[in-house]
Amino acid sequence: MQDIFIVGCGYVGFRLALIALAEDETCEVMALVRSAEANRRLQEFDINTVPGDLDRPQFLTELPTANTVLYYFAPPPETGTTDPRVQHLLTAFSPKEKPAKIIYISTTSVYGDCGGEWVDETRPINPQTDRARRRADAEKTLTQWCNKEKVPLVILRVAGIYGAERLPVERIRQKTPVLAAAQSPYSNRIHVDDLVEACLVAGETDVTGIFNITDGHPTTMTDYFNHVADAYHLPRPPEIDRETAQTQFSAEMLSYLAESKRISNQKMRTVLQVEPFFPDLKTGLEQCLAEERGEED
Repeated sequence: MQDIFIVGCGYVGFRLALIALAEDETCEVMALVRSAEANRRLQEFDINTVPGDLDRPQFLTELPTANTVLYYFAPPPETGTTDPRVQHLLTAFSPKEKPAKIIYISTTSVYGDCGGEWVDETRPINPQTDRARRRADAEKTLTQWCNKEKVPLVILRVAGIYGAERLPVERIRQKTPVLAAAQSPYSNRIHVDDLVEACLVAGETDVTGIFNITDGHPTTMTDYFNHVADAYHLPRPPEIDRETAQTQFSAEMLSYLAESKRISNQKMRTVLQVEPFFPDLKTGLEQCLAEERGEED
């Protein structure tokens, strides 16, 4: 396995780092860190840390990224329509520091509202929120730079990520309402472990291009909350109609509910050759519960 450099070593990046180290003890896994707390935590697990801040490009110097597989998991800024953080990192590379390959996690939200249609990677993007526009900007910036510098690039357009310790259990306990099932649009998900597998395969093989990463079984957000409630033996959340939701839901939640699409994972399965271990919510949530029970023992 080639050495790895992770930008954004959080929920997904940390899992990827641990699996990479377990699979190949000779692989060096490095991560860009901004805080002392993150530095301590990652070093405890033999992840080599490199200080740097994507919002302060003057300190992004001498990055040990030469000939590494660079995984970019860092989120864009919370405002605006562009992602300067990606540009800051690319500008920091000297000719001797260029990675061997870049894997970028984007989002299926770049497709915008598709009226519930099935969507594959040939569909033109149509970002309709600033959140999605920032991701689309990052995709464009990376594509242009990688084409110019002849660095292989894989863009993973990822559906909603779920996994142990990242489920809306507290929201359900608080009886926060959801949109009425009959009015809830299609949404898509991927278990975090399947996402990590897709990332590792993308980094270890010769594939390039854009891949949708999803379990291939879209349901609705209401169905998702109901499945989580059932798995944790909690009452299902109350349902409200769309008109009432306009006055109760956050702007971010409303933006999710304004889009409906069913994301195809055929290219992920046939070209990337990644079959989801957890192809639906039932199997995925069973694994989440098993992992949480194991952590408590």
